[in-house]
Amino acid sequence: MLYAILSEDVTDSLPKRQSARPAHLQRLQDLQDAGRLVIAGPHPAIDSNTPGDAGFTGSLVIAEFSSLSAAQEWANVDPYVAAGVYKNVTVKPFKQVFPQ
Repeated sequence: MLYAILSEDVTDSLPKRQSARPAHLQRLQDLQDAGRLVIAGPHPAIDSNTPGDAGFTGSLVIAEFSSLSAAQEWANVDPYVAAGVYKNVTVKPFKQVFPQ
């Protein structure tokens, strides 16, 4: 089943994001390589694909996991969690309707 992992950043998270980004991206690459990643990316703090120093306010990952608890366990050990980037992470079941 698919699960949405919605993460909300702490204030001024950009330096923490930058330091943990390579490890964070590697975990997403691993999900993609396994054919389990639907979409992933950050929420820019301003209306721009390149927010610069404004940084980001959070992230969204939608991926396939065997259960809600497996998705939660995966989210709990994200390098951004360990680096203190996220102040809140919510994991929810997700039903993809479009695109088909």
